[in-house]
Amino acid sequence: MALIEISNLSKVYGFGDATTIALDDISLEIKKGEFIAIMGPSGSGKSTLMNIIGLLDTASHGTYRLSGDSVAQLRPNKRAKIRRKKIGFIFQSFNLISGMTVIENVALPLTYAGVSHVKKLEKASKILEKLDMSSREYYMPNQLSGGQMQRTAIARALANEPSIIAADEPTGNLDRKNGEDVMNVLKDLHKQGNTIIMVTHDKHWADYAERIITLIDGKIDSDKKVKKGKK
Repeated sequence: MALIEISNLSKVYGFGDATTIALDDISLEIKKGEFIAIMGPSGSGKSTLMNIIGLLDTASHGTYRLSGDSVAQLRPNKRAKIRRKKIGFIFQSFNLISGMTVIENVALPLTYAGVSHVKKLEKASKILEKLDMSSREYYMPNQLSGGQMQRTAIARALANEPSIIAADEPTGNLDRKNGEDVMNVLKDLHKQGNTIIMVTHDKHWADYAERIITLIDGKIDSDKKVKKGKK
């Protein structure tokens, strides 16, 4: 059974003459442990698809099953709980809280999960150590480079030990060197068994994945396996 099963899924915004079809009758399956890159030009629907997969948005039509369960049947509080436990989000803009230190930003999801203050800081510290960020634990976000901010964002995404990492243009605000570093972190996470779903418009970064799905005008234009993935 696939981890993610999407059948005849569409997403429509607006009404009447103002209607926009963001996704148009998409069907796909993603297996546990895959590294998927979703490509396409601006407006192709790739971020909309990511938001639906990540339970941040809902489909207008079609079905979405996560681990065999129909997402449409879930109540909002149940969706939020699954999202918090199973899915870690990484965004292009980092989305760090400026008034919190690095370690506090990483520990934030554990706060929502009810973990004690001491335990959440201990866990956050261990994650930062794995990402070579131990020396920056008590820095503020504005004291970090772009690559360091993204590593902090990745650490935060890993705090609740999610099985799915949803990365929306994770290298979009980085130079090539820092982008390579972040992609190698995602590669390592994939090797550890995580399912990685990454949105990108750049073929260079997409080549790190083992499968590339290309969207055009809300439809799947191609779905291809990559023999080895980059590096």
